[in-house]
Amino acid sequence: MKDVLNELYGVIKARQAQPQEGSYTCYLLDKGLDKILKKCGEECAEVIIAAKNEAPQELVGEICDLMYHLLVLMVSKGVPMENVAEELEKRSQKIGNLKEFHQTDKQS
Repeated sequence: MKDVLNELYGVIKARQAQPQEGSYTCYLLDKGLDKILKKCGEECAEVIIAAKNEAPQELVGEICDLMYHLLVLMVSKGVPMENVAEELEKRSQKIGNLKEFHQTDKQS
């Protein structure tokens, strides 16, 4: 999975550096942060609805849409994939009870 996300991130970065006419990614990057955030919010809501409707294939599609828009957001804001991967790795190594985890999480 990591390779697919890295490849998609690379494609989005390439579109940012060399815009292509008719590219949805370029459209989002051109419209800016408000449009990207709007799409992230919409896709998040669609993930919730698909999960609630117990529609497994629809849920997969909506998760993919959300992940794509989050990657566009990352590129737009200059957040490298490595930073997210490192943070996820750190979080996966946390040991302790759930209450402590959430207290620590709220402080960061």
